[in-house]
Amino acid sequence: MNKKNIALLGTGFISNFYTSTLHGQRSNDRVLMIYSRSEEKAAKFAEKWSIPHQTTDLNEAVNHPEIDTVIVGLPNHRHLEAVLAAAAAGKAVLCTKPLGRTAAEAKAMLDAVEKAGVFHGYLEDLVYTHKTLKALQSVRNGALGDILWVRSRETHPGPHSDWFWNKELSGGGAIVDMGCHCIEIARTFIGKDIRPVEVMCWADTQVKPIDAEDHGIGLVRYETGAIGQFEVSWTFRGGMDLRDEISGVEGTIRMDHFLRTGFETFTAVGEGGYVAEKAETEKGWIFPVGDEVGALGYDNMFLDMFNAIDEKRKPAEDFYDGYVVNAIIDACYKSVRTKKWEPVELDIWRGRKGVARINSLKEYDADHYLVKEERLPDGSVKLILKEKASGRIVQRERENVK
Repeated sequence: MNKKNIALLGTGFISNFYTSTLHGQRSNDRVLMIYSRSEEKAAKFAEKWSIPHQTTDLNEAVNHPEIDTVIVGLPNHRHLEAVLAAAAAGKAVLCTKPLGRTAAEAKAMLDAVEKAGVFHGYLEDLVYTHKTLKALQSVRNGALGDILWVRSRETHPGPHSDWFWNKELSGGGAIVDMGCHCIEIARTFIGKDIRPVEVMCWADTQVKPIDAEDHGIGLVRYETGAIGQFEVSWTFRGGMDLRDEISGVEGTIRMDHFLRTGFETFTAVGEGGYVAEKAETEKGWIFPVGDEVGALGYDNMFLDMFNAIDEKRKPAEDFYDGYVVNAIIDACYKSVRTKKWEPVELDIWRGRKGVARINSLKEYDADHYLVKEERLPDGSVKLILKEKASGRIVQRERENVK
């Protein structure tokens, strides 16, 4: 296990989560350099986390001789600048989500790191939650059969910094902010080697006085016929709601990651402090999160990233994944404008080609396919069958089956 000497770019909300994880994860990894455009913020952050070096010069941070790994925790419009600097310096670079504001920005970053030959990791934490990794293992074991549909939902009252609300800086609204999570969750369960084909998306600005969308719902169709569905909103009241559902031919998984996790508290006087990310109140019924770092996947994410560097392998999430997500988001925004299914345009596709659609026909006997089998209240079993020869749907019943 090689110690990582890290330059962290940014002192915002996410940087505190990152540093908490980094300093507690593998024990010897350390943030040695903090960059911020504000001297005051850099000094305050450095003092809080005992970081020895600080600067307001991005290139100084990236090129510091002690640094081997750069983590980009900056606003979306500064990702490209930071990644290009890290690639030019020959440093491993990890970038928060979304990789770019557009697929073109993401591809420029992917091209830069691959040309420089440096390690690159896409910090998509929500595919690393403990529940998600457990569910993914079940899917890989075949417990659900072929995956038909994944729905991922992230909703809350809105982000915590001003730049999120400016679509020129962020690249959009709720879709680019949170849809990037949901899209990659669906890709992970459907199979990242399965090509996303087309998108249908609705979005609107329902509540917030902004130019970008504060609510969006989208469908992403994959080459197998599987569907990824996302629901994202900055208009949801009551905290942060993170939920995923995975449906396959042979089973279903449902996960609630944050708002309802079995930890509920009622207080008439108030918690007296922080409850959980995006919590709207500290009185009444509140929903604390026992371990936010684990619930949001930061621990497993950085463990995979740093172990991948040590083992000279690709992490589960790299810049190519970020590029594909950005391409899907581009199609989403186009669909919002045209109100039509829009193709996902990928200049680079590294997955399988010509994948067949899912075929889940089950034979009942030599002459029939099984449509459905259902036990009735009297104990009998009803069978819905399809005749192979005629295509006709028929039913049969078996009595007193135990």
